[in-house]
Amino acid sequence: MTDLPTLTRPDSGEKTLETIRNQAAWMRRRSLQMVFDAKLGHPGGDLSATDILATLYFGVLRYDPTQPATPDRDRFIMSKGHCTGSLYCVLAAAGYYPKEELCTYMRPQSRLNGHPNRTYLPGVETNTGPLGHGLPVGTGIAIAGQISGVDYRTYVLVGDGESQEGSNWEAAMTAGHRKLQNLTVIVDRNRLQQGARTEETCGLDPLDAKWEAFGWHVEMVDGHDHAQLLEVLGRPVGTRQKPLCVIANTIKGKGVSFMEDVAKWHHGIPNAEEFETAMKELAQDG
Repeated sequence: MTDLPTLTRPDSGEKTLETIRNQAAWMRRRSLQMVFDAKLGHPGGDLSATDILATLYFGVLRYDPTQPATPDRDRFIMSKGHCTGSLYCVLAAAGYYPKEELCTYMRPQSRLNGHPNRTYLPGVETNTGPLGHGLPVGTGIAIAGQISGVDYRTYVLVGDGESQEGSNWEAAMTAGHRKLQNLTVIVDRNRLQQGARTEETCGLDPLDAKWEAFGWHVEMVDGHDHAQLLEVLGRPVGTRQKPLCVIANTIKGKGVSFMEDVAKWHHGIPNAEEFETAMKELAQDG
């Protein structure tokens, strides 16, 4: 059997925060460029999730992009799988494949299609896109770690509109019952889904009380504050006896003034003038 490297988790600190900030700024610009070029995608959710993804990959997760299947890696599942622009950017930035491949986004026969596919891309733990599938899979992965005694952690990012899917709550009940301290779900709480606000479509509040009722420890954070995200997501799992739900309050379309908190940008595509304006605004972020 080939010896595998012992993976280490990133250190916290100002240098790490600077790296996260720089990566998030690049990811916003690059993912919007990809959506504009492809004339397809979900820019609002890409931009709301960017800071969460950058914090996970450059401050929290333990992984080796040269050996993506190493058994002691931390697992990340992008359950809101329609937001592939930001996911593909962070995987490329983390070294799973060349950044140059991002130019193929949504093209025929590209590995970077509309929903992530684990048979196409290293770093993708499971296929997602149909909403409500990621947390059930993540719960199973966390159970496997609990049984085997391997100390990897499992993180799942879900949308708040996606939280209306019943499969999430079945998984939440199971995870709470089994006290899966190695499982963290992050809710991208931008309060918008396709066409309307979540509370107009099928109200979620009080969302924290719902997760607590299913046996989870809940933390609420500013989903664009890298220091808050790093502190909460990077805590040792031994400090709790329950699975962790992090409700990350975010802004759909974060960083682009005319996209922020506007439902049409769930899957809206900017025209040339809008794109130019957006890129100028995003350039001010670093």
